[in-house]
Amino acid sequence: MAQPTICPKFEKAISILSQRWTGLVIYQLLNGTQRFNEIQSAIGISGKVLSDRLKDLEQKGLVKRDVIPDTPVVIEYSLTDKGRSMEPILKSIEHWSQEWMFLND
Repeated sequence: MAQPTICPKFEKAISILSQRWTGLVIYQLLNGTQRFNEIQSAIGISGKVLSDRLKDLEQKGLVKRDVIPDTPVVIEYSLTDKGRSMEPILKSIEHWSQEWMFLND
């Protein structure tokens, strides 16, 4: 019996979400535009890892980085339309976790 093949697009999408912290960064940005320190303190992630994740998500077209020329320079992050389109997926995971995840698991 032949094994069903996994769609390459599905596999790519899962690989994005399965990167450590990526889902949480996107979930945090569903609340709107935020600065680096806001995201970092909300999630509890190291600065280097957050920087890496944001660069990767920006490269993939999920996050937009805005540099505001001020003194000092302000950098804000927000979701692109592509990133925001993940909202129903993350909300479904949130709903599932509320029903099926227990802290002692």
